[in-house]
Amino acid sequence: MSKMIIYEPAMCCSTGLCGVGADPELLRISTVVNTLKKSGMTVDRFNLSSNPQEFVTNTEVNKMIMDSGVDCLPITVVDGKIAKTAAYPTNEELLSFLGLPESALAVEPKRVTTLKLVQKGKKTK
Repeated sequence: MSKMIIYEPAMCCSTGLCGVGADPELLRISTVVNTLKKSGMTVDRFNLSSNPQEFVTNTEVNKMIMDSGVDCLPITVVDGKIAKTAAYPTNEELLSFLGLPESALAVEPKRVTTLKLVQKGKKTK
């Protein structure tokens, strides 16, 4: 099973989804990562401000940042090799990187329950 790590630029929190104007791309990647984790995949996200040591530990990521600056972030690493830089992978790329079928990102529809409201009549005396 493949392991994926996404090295992200500095953000205010681990997901970057705080505040009123959440970036739709961050929302998408957060949702996809959570879906993959729930299905048993190993996917980690490291934020430069929250996890700086992770950027130092991975020598390839560190070298890329030293050579290109933080504009190369986010960096997606799959099984220890850089798979994509400067943008989050699309859903199709994620599936390809991890060797998964499209169904791996399918979200089960929520079950809708319909309630029938019955108004009780007033009793007369």
